[in-house]
Amino acid sequence: MHPGRERDIGQYRIERQPFYAEVRGEVGLFSIAARNKMPVMLKGPTGCGKSRFVQHMAYQLGRPLITVACHEDLTASDLVGRYLLKGQETVWMDGPLTLGVKHGAIVYLDEVVEARKDTTVIIHPLSDDRRVLPIEKKGQILEAADEFMLVISYNPGYQSVLKDLKQSTKQRFMAIEFDYPSPDIETTVVEREAGISHAIAGGLVKLGGKVRNLKNHGLDEGVSTRLLIYAGTLIRQGVPAERACDVAIARPITDDPDMQRSILELAKAIF
Repeated sequence: MHPGRERDIGQYRIERQPFYAEVRGEVGLFSIAARNKMPVMLKGPTGCGKSRFVQHMAYQLGRPLITVACHEDLTASDLVGRYLLKGQETVWMDGPLTLGVKHGAIVYLDEVVEARKDTTVIIHPLSDDRRVLPIEKKGQILEAADEFMLVISYNPGYQSVLKDLKQSTKQRFMAIEFDYPSPDIETTVVEREAGISHAIAGGLVKLGGKVRNLKNHGLDEGVSTRLLIYAGTLIRQGVPAERACDVAIARPITDDPDMQRSILELAKAIF
């Protein structure tokens, strides 16, 4: 590969510390895993802070962070790299995983269960004591830099027979379980991230708790902290609280008109 053709790893460094409120010792666990070259699996519902936590840890550890949003069309080449035609010559372009392996970055495979089974298999040699990445197209086996760390996220609530992580993949990772934070912590997060008063943030978190209690009564998934922040941001911009809760909480999480009405009734009672 010619000098200058390689993607600059500097663009993956996090310059400003992301706000993150620790819930139950996950910062210490992740730090120990990083020091001991252990891969980590973050388990928990959508929008409960997994991605923000990884950003926070990358900043704390001073390592670049390369995030890959996994989807069903993600191929091994998308992760590892491919040959590209540039002018009259063929050049190799590293994929995000190869880049991270070479430069000692944290590579975060978000919602890894969405990726194809044949794609997830390529992370196996990286997630055991070998810590190598085979690049079949180049006939190379790349050893991971000491600082390289593999992190995956996984939402057990969405698993099905067709979309679940294989045991052979799961059993290579230390797992840190995430859930929605306690009301006190979540209120602090919503207040800070949305830039609203403590009282309004507390009201949104109270609504979030009540909506999550509906999860086994027709709702597939509880409301995420992320959506509570969206609602708070709308309120800060002058949108009435009830309307903000409608467009940022009720409608995103359910298409059922009765369920939407129930959520709005809860919002009215609180606001």
